[in-house]
Formats: sequence, C-alpha cells, structure tokens
Amino acid sequence: MSAPHVHAPADPTQRPGIAAPARSSSGFRSDRAPDRIMRRLTGVTELDRRSGEGAHRAFRISVVLSALRCLITYVAIPIIIPILSLSGWVAGPVGIALCVVAAINGVVSVRRFWRADHRHRWTYTVFIVIVFAILTVSTITELSRLGVAL
Repeated sequence: MSAPHVHAPADPTQRPGIAAPARSSSGFRSDRAPDRIMRRLTGVTELDRRSGEGAHRAFRISVVLSALRCLITYVAIPIIIPILSLSGWVAGPVGIALCVVAAINGVVSVRRFWRADHRHRWTYTVFIVIVFAILTVSTITELSRLGVAL
C-alpha cells in the first residue's frame, strides 16, 4: 500500500516552512535607495500589479519597432533608396522618426515594468539603457548624414 500523494501548492511561498517574500511598507518589493531613485525617475508613485501584462506588451512592441528600424535603416534604405535616387533626403528622416518612436515606446515599457514592480525590472532597465545608447548613436549618425551640426 502506498502513501497518499500530496499535491504541492503552485506558489512555492505557500509551502509549509517557506515564508512569503517580505514587502516594504510602500507595498513595493524593495525600498532600497536604487529602487526609490528609479521609481522617482520614472514617475512611479503607486503599485499597479495589473500593468505587468502591459509591460510585457510594451516590451514586445519596443523590440519589434527596434527590429523594424534596423531592417529599414540597414537593409531597405541601402537597397531600395539608391534605386529610387532618394537616399539623401529620405533615409535620415525615416531613421530618426523610427528612433524617436522606439525611444518613446521604451520609456513607456520601463515605466510599466516599474509600476508593476516586476521581478525583472532591473534587468529590463539595463537592457533598455543599452537600447537607448544604440538609438542615440543611430540618431546622431542620421543627423550628421543630414548635415545637422551637433
């Protein structure tokens, strides 16, 4: 005769002997200085657990826009635009517009990750800082290509 099988709860913090993660007095995962600074920087004042799904959606859109920008900037424009003899005055504005849209979407997704107090908020923040650096270099390159002095 075998022992009855006991199902473990889906949430590991609900197991006997495992404490639930401690929350700060504000309700966020952490009130350490770096977390408080990032919440202040992103304008996050209250916790909104429902925005986690929106954060992932905004992240996916941001990545798709960045991929689209790369495809247009590095594949379509070098191939199609010279054929149409429009390379000088079309490539730069299109690249800059795509960079601006990607940057705005990146800011929106970072705010959503922080509002949702997502457990990977710092990982995503580092990722988006790298994306912003790439977008900045791309924008400066496009502006110099247009002859705008910086």
